[in-house]
Amino acid sequence: MVLAAGLGSRMRPLTETTPKPLVPLAGRAMLDHVLDRLQAAGITRAIVNVHYLADQIERHVRGRSEPEIIISDERDALLETGGGVVRALPLLGSAPFVIHNSDSVWIEGATANMTRLLDAWDGDRMDALLLLAPAAGSLGYDGRGDFHLDRDGRIRRRAPGETADYVFAGVSIIKPEAFDGEAERAFSLNVIWDRIIASQRMSAIVLDGLWMHVGTPQALDDANAAIADAKARVL
Repeated sequence: MVLAAGLGSRMRPLTETTPKPLVPLAGRAMLDHVLDRLQAAGITRAIVNVHYLADQIERHVRGRSEPEIIISDERDALLETGGGVVRALPLLGSAPFVIHNSDSVWIEGATANMTRLLDAWDGDRMDALLLLAPAAGSLGYDGRGDFHLDRDGRIRRRAPGETADYVFAGVSIIKPEAFDGEAERAFSLNVIWDRIIASQRMSAIVLDGLWMHVGTPQALDDANAAIADAKARVL
């Protein structure tokens, strides 16, 4: 499930006429960076939700054959992250699935992080698995972090006034049963996560590489520079 329905308000003026998932990063739409990463990890089908400037995203993904793209249409109402997943559940099937923010980008470390996340999934002891990034050193991020992480990979939220070492990197795996009983409405995935954390069935791994919080035009410029620098060092 690729979340591509947001308004991209903080990326204005770039998003006044272009949906944020199609804003170019290193010469490619951010959405294509995500879809390329999913394809490389062996994922063959992606549900992409659309709302803001939806026609542009639909036209754009018609140019791809891999992964197969199925549109979840939210033109009638912006359902936020949780509600968007609930609407798409009939398309997602009965197995655990990946949820990937369309603006979640990073420079890989030694091992592809999507592969690491898929390999770490253990449905016997997890209902959800998050990809986290170190709050310190992540490009474009200056917040106080989201989560604490123990040695067993279990997480807890940062309490008010605290600082946490890790921030959510925009990618997770979750069981569809986690949404049982939820009506289609606008709500955040955090509602689901809090229930899973309380049941002690939420785990996480830490991203290997450089996560980039591309939320503003300045952060986009910084991310372009970081990617160019990484490519130059490889060459």
